[in-house]
Amino acid sequence: LAFKDRETFDAIITEVIESSGAELVCLAGFMRILSTTFISHWHNRMVNIHPSKLPAFRGLNVHQRVIEAGEKFTGCTVHFVRNEMDTGPIICQSTIPVYKNDDKHTLAARVLKKEHQIYPRAINLLAQGRVNIVGEQALIDGEIIHPNN
Repeated sequence: LAFKDRETFDAIITEVIESSGAELVCLAGFMRILSTTFISHWHNRMVNIHPSKLPAFRGLNVHQRVIEAGEKFTGCTVHFVRNEMDTGPIICQSTIPVYKNDDKHTLAARVLKKEHQIYPRAINLLAQGRVNIVGEQALIDGEIIHPNN
């Protein structure tokens, strides 16, 4: 479907999500910039998974950039969505090694396996009410997990 503008799209999506009774928006591979209105409306109720250990390697072409930078480790991150891309309180992360013979495809495949492990774990923590946001940091059971976020 084509929409007049981003705001129209976001308004329709909000209506559809709310009419479903959903309380949490989970993004994965949603390669679209959302409006500040949409992000504000779903504040602390929208999460994303990103294929790097944020705050490193925000944005696109992550795996190629990791390899070109000569990184020994990378990973993935589940975080709350904020207006600035790939920011927001981190709920959980996972680390994997970068091998000498990796290319962007082999690295992406290994990262994706970890994404499939940590995203359900993060959603489970949220569903159990174990995650709270204090000062733009996610606390799990009252503990700061990622103090550098």
